[in-house]
Amino acid sequence: MKLSDIPYSLTDWSKIVPEEHKGTTGTGYSRTRNFGGIDVHMVEYTPGYCADGWCTLGHIVLCLEGELHSQLKDGRTFVLTPGMSYQVGDHTGAHQSSTETGARLFVIDLGPDLFQQS
Repeated sequence: MKLSDIPYSLTDWSKIVPEEHKGTTGTGYSRTRNFGGIDVHMVEYTPGYCADGWCTLGHIVLCLEGELHSQLKDGRTFVLTPGMSYQVGDHTGAHQSSTETGARLFVIDLGPDLFQQS
């Protein structure tokens, strides 16, 4: 990934209309901007959210608020709290997100869709 041909700009995330994504339980809301093939998201999960499948796409995820549980298909589990991040490449660690309390995240990936499950 190379950050090129992206002019300096500001993002007021509150002005971007969120897209709703239902989980097995709870709901995720994502506000997305694209910069030359790089998707940048502000994501909020409601309390009790659980993704409806395993994701195999790569992301860089920074937890801003709340607590995010990330379960890997190999059985490992991790908990992100504010100030923590995880990084995973495409097809290197199938993962599923959930939260009991709700969470707000800043996510960077190369698309195609943050909520696409494999």
